[in-house]
Amino acid sequence: MLRWIDLPPMWLALFGGLAWGQARWLPVFRFGGWADALGAVLIGAGLLIGVAAVAQFLGNRTTVIPRRTPGTLVRGGIYRLTRNPIYLGDALILGGLILRWDAGLSLVLIPAFMALIEKRFIRGEEVRIRQEFGAAFDSYAARVRRWL
Repeated sequence: MLRWIDLPPMWLALFGGLAWGQARWLPVFRFGGWADALGAVLIGAGLLIGVAAVAQFLGNRTTVIPRRTPGTLVRGGIYRLTRNPIYLGDALILGGLILRWDAGLSLVLIPAFMALIEKRFIRGEEVRIRQEFGAAFDSYAARVRRWL
């Protein structure tokens, strides 16, 4: 049961909840109108990147579920720019929410979220992918950064 709760969207929801709580109960300052616009752009970009990545997984008939071994090494499309577009999209969404909510103190949550995702998910995924695809993954990883 806990394994299904320990998924990246749940961590995004938790970090988003922390940012929302900080904005509500410890409002320090307002960013201004520019932050609403930039926040909306970041949220939209994060959603688009995530949807594009999931579509590529589905199109290649491989799993999108963390901790499962993929059947295909996806290297095209958005995966030419980043090895982890879904997680990058999640980080962009979190950043956008923080800006929209004027949760300035919560900006520190973005690198904390990224570090947690890397430790809990990415490192293990990369081990499984390397075991499954060997030199093909090593070559891909040498060309494409983990985040951006």
